[in-house]
Amino acid sequence: MPYKRVSELPESVRDNIPSHAQEIYLAAFNSAWDQYDEPEERRGGATREETAHRVAWAAVKKDYEKGDDGKWRKKSGN
Repeated sequence: MPYKRVSELPESVRDNIPSHAQEIYLAAFNSAWDQYDEPEERRGGATREETAHRVAWAAVKKDYEKGDDGKWRKKSGN
């Protein structure tokens, strides 16, 4: 189920990462949802939704990291 807006993302995403990271998550999730529509395209028997969430988190982690204080922030140099 693709998301139309950031406000529809799961609370675990909305409540933990900055707004720009949420936009990255949304775009990556929706792209992965479309790309991995066939079960044979996914790893380890994951569902379409599980795969899309994994891809979205990986996209966020390219530019953001969780600090020692538990807060997500943009990586240095990005």
